[in-house]
Amino acid sequence: MPSSQVDAAHPRFGEALRVWLRIGLLSFGGPAGQIATMHRILVEEKKWVGEARFLHALNFCMLLPGPEAQQLATYIGWLLHRTWGGVVAGTLFVLPGFLVMMGLAALYAGFHQVPLVEGLFYGIKPAVLAVVIEAVLRIGRRALRSAEKVAIAVVAFAGIFFGDLPFPLIVLAAGLWGFMAARAGRESFLPAGAAATPAGAADRILDQGALHTRPDRRRAILTAAICLVLWLAPVGAAMAWGGGAFGAIGLFFSKMAVVTFGGAYAVLAYVAQQAVEVHGWLAAPEMLDGLGLAETTPGPLILVNQFVGFLAGFRNPGGLDPWLGGVLGATLTVWVTFMPCFLWILGGAPYVEVLRGYRALSGALAAITAAVVGVIFNLGLWFALHVLFATIEEKRVGPLRVFAPDPNSLDPAALGLALAAAIAMLRLGIGMIPTLLAAGLSGIAWKLLLFP
Repeated sequence: MPSSQVDAAHPRFGEALRVWLRIGLLSFGGPAGQIATMHRILVEEKKWVGEARFLHALNFCMLLPGPEAQQLATYIGWLLHRTWGGVVAGTLFVLPGFLVMMGLAALYAGFHQVPLVEGLFYGIKPAVLAVVIEAVLRIGRRALRSAEKVAIAVVAFAGIFFGDLPFPLIVLAAGLWGFMAARAGRESFLPAGAAATPAGAADRILDQGALHTRPDRRRAILTAAICLVLWLAPVGAAMAWGGGAFGAIGLFFSKMAVVTFGGAYAVLAYVAQQAVEVHGWLAAPEMLDGLGLAETTPGPLILVNQFVGFLAGFRNPGGLDPWLGGVLGATLTVWVTFMPCFLWILGGAPYVEVLRGYRALSGALAAITAAVVGVIFNLGLWFALHVLFATIEEKRVGPLRVFAPDPNSLDPAALGLALAAAIAMLRLGIGMIPTLLAAGLSGIAWKLLLFP
C-alpha cells in the first residue's frame, strides 16, 4: 500500500491523542452512550477501524470485569498505536470525568447542598435518559440483524429485569447459544456487520502483519508483571501506613475491580451495602447522590466509586488534612479501579485478535452482543424509573421481580425535559452536548426561579 494511503488510513499519534481527548469529553450517557460515541467517531467519521473489528473488540470487553467502554477505548488505542496508544486512549477516556468528579465530590463534601448544582443536575438527568435511548437504538440497529438475535436481546432483558439473573450467567448462556448456532452453520451468527460492512483501511494495514497484534508469551508476562506492580504497590503502601481509611479503600476497590461484571449498576448494590453498612464511609442517600453525579458527568459510571473514595478519605483522613485525605482517597480508588483494565486489555488483546477468524467463537461473541443490547435496555429502563418517579416499590411475584412506581410520585417536569431532549436528539438531530447544556440550564431555571 502506498505511504500516502497508509498515512490517511492510520492516524498519527498526535491526531489520535486529540480524538481520544474529544471522546473523553463527550463520554456522557453511560456505557451505551459512550460506545455509540466511539462508534460514530472511530468507525463512521474517522474510519480508523471497521464495523466488524469494532464489534469484535466490544464483545471481548463485555466479557471482562470493569467498565467496558473504557476497555474498548484502550483496545482500539492499542490496535492503532501499540501499548502507549492503549495507555493514552484508556487514560484520556477517564481523565475528564475524574477531574469533574473530583471537583463535584469536593463541593459535595464541603457544602453538601448547593442550589445551583442541584438545579443543573435536575435538568441534565432526564436529558441523559434521551442519550441512552438514542444509544440503544443505534447499537440495536447494528447488532440485532436477525430474529434470533432479537429474541436473545428480549430474553436477556427479561432475565435481568424481571428474573434478577446475574449478568455473567446471561453472558455465558448467550455465548454458548451463539457458539452452537455458528457451529451448526447458521449465517445469522456471523459477527454483526461482518457481511455488510467492509473493513476500514486501518484494519487492512493491521491485518497485513502488525507485530504487536501477534501473541507473544514473554511480552504478555512482562506486561502482566508491570501492571500488577503498578496496581498493587499503592495498595501495599496505604496498608503499610495504616492511617485513615486508605488501606481499606485500596483493598475494597481492588476486589471490586475483578468482580464488576455488568458495569456500575450491577455492582452498585454491593458497593453501597459495604460502604454504608460495613465501613460507614457515607449514608445511603449520599450513595444515591454519588450515582447521580456519575450519571451526569463524562466518563464511566463506575466513577461513582471515586465519590465514595473521596468521602471516605475526607471523613477518615488519618491525621492528614481532610481535603488532602479526600483527594488521596478518590485518586487511590480510581487507580485500583482502572489499572486492572489495562492489564486485561494490554495482556490479552493479542490473543483475542488471533480468534477473529474462528467462526464458532465469532458466533458466540455476536450472540453476547445481542444479549448486551437487552441488558443496556434494562439499564435504560431502570434509569428512567428512578429519574421520573420519586417512589418505586420493588415486589416479588413468584420468582419474578417487579418494579411498581407510584403514579402520584411522577415528576412532570422531569418527564417534559426527557421528552424534549428525545425530540431534540432523535427527531431534530440536535447534538448531545447542546441538548445536555439546554437541559441543565432549564433545570437551573426550574429550581432557582420557578420553584425555589
